[in-house]
Amino acid sequence: MSAARRAGPGWPLAVGALLVAALALRLWGIDTGLPYVYNADENAHFVPRAIGMFGHSYNPGYFINPPGFTYLLHAVFALRWGGDGVQAAYAANLGDVVVVARVCAAVLGTAAVGLLYLAGSRLFADRRVGLLAAALLATSFLAVFYAHFALNDVPTLAPLCFALVGVAGVLRSGRPLDYAVAGLGIGLACATKYTAGIVVLCLVAAAVAGPRRRVGLPLAGLVALGAFLVANPYALLDFPAFSDGLADQSSASNDGGGKLGLTQDNGILYYAGALTWGLGWLPLAAALGGGVGLAVRDRGAALVLVVPVVLFVLFMGSQDRFFARWVLPVVPLLCLLAAWGAVTLASRLPRPGVAVALAGVLVCAQGAVVSVHSSSVLAREDTRQLVRDWMVRNVPPRSKVVVEPVFPDQWASDPGAPRSRWNKWPTSRSRVDNDGSVRPGRGRVVKLEDYERTTRPGLVSAYARGGYCWVITGSTQYGRADAEPEAVPQALRYYAELRRRADIVHRVSPYDDGAQPVPFSFDSSFNYRPLAYARPGPELVVYRLRDGACATSAAPDR
Repeated sequence: MSAARRAGPGWPLAVGALLVAALALRLWGIDTGLPYVYNADENAHFVPRAIGMFGHSYNPGYFINPPGFTYLLHAVFALRWGGDGVQAAYAANLGDVVVVARVCAAVLGTAAVGLLYLAGSRLFADRRVGLLAAALLATSFLAVFYAHFALNDVPTLAPLCFALVGVAGVLRSGRPLDYAVAGLGIGLACATKYTAGIVVLCLVAAAVAGPRRRVGLPLAGLVALGAFLVANPYALLDFPAFSDGLADQSSASNDGGGKLGLTQDNGILYYAGALTWGLGWLPLAAALGGGVGLAVRDRGAALVLVVPVVLFVLFMGSQDRFFARWVLPVVPLLCLLAAWGAVTLASRLPRPGVAVALAGVLVCAQGAVVSVHSSSVLAREDTRQLVRDWMVRNVPPRSKVVVEPVFPDQWASDPGAPRSRWNKWPTSRSRVDNDGSVRPGRGRVVKLEDYERTTRPGLVSAYARGGYCWVITGSTQYGRADAEPEAVPQALRYYAELRRRADIVHRVSPYDDGAQPVPFSFDSSFNYRPLAYARPGPELVVYRLRDGACATSAAPDR
């Protein structure tokens, strides 16, 4: 048996050091944006619903996202504050509560790193492969960046990688315990994020190719179902709502039009491109090579790892909407493929020990560099906070302002204050439909992604007549119009009219001095991956109108 396969004191130390580094990378910048929550999904889903369970039923009444992570946060909040305590803490300063939830996500993301080490070591009987796979997950950009937020994407990776530990055992030995471990991980992963169900295919492939074919699948299925219902009990107790939630999730991904600014129309190419930076060019190449090599040398492992990845990308790429973080459930599988491919190739070179170490450094380098950069960016003050600080100094309370939906509602209020500091134009409602027609009455609720479709040059005159003298625009909104100008020509005219009739009184940029602005993207505009970013947030421009009721208003200090 080679030294790489024998247990020794060096391996626990190496794994321990890797876990410490992975956790540090995920905790660096964990308080980004606070006391305000700028990620729309984080602001809307898991934390507020976990708090809401203290005053209501444990039925989430909402299944577009499964509630596994919500229940975990509820338990953590109960231990930390208790029901009344967490509600009071959230009302006084929601950032205190959100940061605890984010730490939970970071810890689960780190646990996934350790579990992937175990899975890789068992699957290939080689600790070098397990350690390199874990290092890839520890440094991969998508897994690091989204561990900073109280979302379910990264927490799902912990039970998913736990399932892979069982899957590896099923393929190599097929013991009942391995099937039970795989089933437990699958159930908990699916109760945290539905698309984690892709690991079911890994288990089936392992059972088919393993030494005791399929005998343990009923056991794994029962354990998976039990774990899923423990972490999502109202999937059974309120099955109609659960079924409706699944249907809503499916329709949201297949709405026929995508989002304004989502210029890529081929999901398969999109995900292939996203993996070149979300995982890295070299790791992706190593994974492709590893998949080919396994197909020749170890068809069982190839079935377990390659087929689920291909089917997942084909399925997700067929949807109308696609976002890079949605590919996270197969990133651990790609890390295993890349690690096996890199170690196998390096082992054939002269001085294989040095070659394997060098290969590990090379395949992890891109992810490490970009993850360190993005974490350092997150640790700096957000542009939206800088603009708010300027407005506190220069825009009197109760002034009328127009704020594009680049900020959460709480942004207009001081922490713990019951009312908004400024009176905001109702950008969340419009009488203009997406097709440009105007409906009577109060108007419809405008989704964040549809705001640009509601803007018209005439709005500037309405602002001036009503005394809404301050207009704050952000690149994560006007950038959508720039990305698809033919889709929203009225939006372009709106911004031109605003520039004609208003002065720019303040501007904040997220970019390094001398760096070129990053074109709008649903990835780079929100994850700050490009090295041009120096701080989080969009580019923000504050205008002050010159005419109408604004003509006599006092000008601010610049």
